[in-house]
Amino acid sequence: MSWEKLLARYLRSLSLEKGFSNNTVFSYENDLKRYLGFLENQKITTVGQITSLTIQDYTELLAKLGLSNATVARNFSAIRGFHKFLIEEGETKANPTELLETPRLRRKLPEVLSVDEVSNLMNSPDVETPMGIRDRAILESLYGCGLRVSEAIDLKIENVFIDEEILRVFGKGNKERIIPIGKEAIHWIKLYLARVRPIQSHGIGSRNQLFLNRFGKHFSRMGMWKLIQKYVRQANISRRVYPHIFRHSFATHLLENGADLRAVQEMLGHVDISTTQIYTHLSSQYIRQIYKEFHPRA
Repeated sequence: MSWEKLLARYLRSLSLEKGFSNNTVFSYENDLKRYLGFLENQKITTVGQITSLTIQDYTELLAKLGLSNATVARNFSAIRGFHKFLIEEGETKANPTELLETPRLRRKLPEVLSVDEVSNLMNSPDVETPMGIRDRAILESLYGCGLRVSEAIDLKIENVFIDEEILRVFGKGNKERIIPIGKEAIHWIKLYLARVRPIQSHGIGSRNQLFLNRFGKHFSRMGMWKLIQKYVRQANISRRVYPHIFRHSFATHLLENGADLRAVQEMLGHVDISTTQIYTHLSSQYIRQIYKEFHPRA
């Protein structure tokens, strides 16, 4: 039976028997058509001619063509499913993918802001206005403390210890951690608490929240996102900026300036240090960049 007919049968089984959506079936079809084209180029006309080496060569080719790790892994998954189907249908007894592992996905390095971009963002709010003071305090807290957006919007006044220069935060799984507050964040939080929040706090049910929206109510994630986008535009930053990028930047800038990895792990609230170690790769990139810029033999 031709490759085209086998593929058509497989796609029909995905749709009718497994209930896959049209978009998913379409994705499988595109991935497998590419794979079958490769087999034809290799003069492979029967299932029995396919070996594990054939599939390894194909996945390596996809990587060389510049496809992302996720795309290569998705293609491999489609191929594995196709060969399992061929066994179930009695077209072959051997599965050339059986002894192969799914190509490992390299962890995508998080995006970070440069120190200059952070500075431009912090200076964007009009601090001659009440909302400008509030927004400056929010931005300084996100970056200065490495907060998740959920932690920022849920932060309670009683968990802000100005004199001790620390925040008490409840992160994922309601796990408590203590984070130092930088002098800039302290300054703007104090100013916000003294001048702005007292005139905002008419919102019932939000009396303990540190940061309130313009209606005196609990901030939403969307509200925080919109606030950040406003200042991204004002700072003329053309790249993608989102709330979590402040947390990435917080960790990366600490490590670039010599902070201990374990200390950064504690401040971020990571249970596993391997989660924090991804920022050391960013720091290594930074070091290579500095080397290339300033070493006379680079």
